[in-house]
Amino acid sequence: MLEYLIHLDKQFFIFLNNLGSTPFDDIWLLITKQINWTPFFLILLFILYKKLGTKKLGIVILTLAALITFTNEITDVIKFSVQRIRPCNDDTLAGLIRVVKDSDTFSYFSGHAANSTAAMMFVFLILRKYYKYSYLLFLYPLIFAYSRIYLGLHFPLDIISGYFFGGSTGFLFYFLFEKISNKLIMPTTLE
Repeated sequence: MLEYLIHLDKQFFIFLNNLGSTPFDDIWLLITKQINWTPFFLILLFILYKKLGTKKLGIVILTLAALITFTNEITDVIKFSVQRIRPCNDDTLAGLIRVVKDSDTFSYFSGHAANSTAAMMFVFLILRKYYKYSYLLFLYPLIFAYSRIYLGLHFPLDIISGYFFGGSTGFLFYFLFEKISNKLIMPTTLE
């Protein structure tokens, strides 16, 4: 069963990866770098500041730092435990895929997918009561993680597993954030 699932994963990867085209490679190389998303992150921080205020924003930033650190470390532990070869290094795929970027680290599961989904799940859960279309935040992890398939760095199951882990972690850290912020920031009452 596992062999069949891996076979399907590779076939789906080949299909998705071959949708790429050389004229778009530079765009996807830009998309895959987290630093290039800085304006998006700054806008999110500004929105959070406007809705939550300075004290709660400080707790959000600390929680996000802990969330990304936790997600990244667990991802690395799993990558080194599973040791799945990246598509760009898989000899069985040579000549069948487009390799735009190389990496010599392991593939399963995607840290890009896990980190981006964890952060957006956390921010979504905070902003959902303020904005009807806050679910659009999930476009970021979808685009960001797809770039990894496009470039030849991750299989679809790497991405899906990263989404699942990241979403779960984002939810868990939101729960912790609510507990901590409710204890640290007591609502003031006027009499």
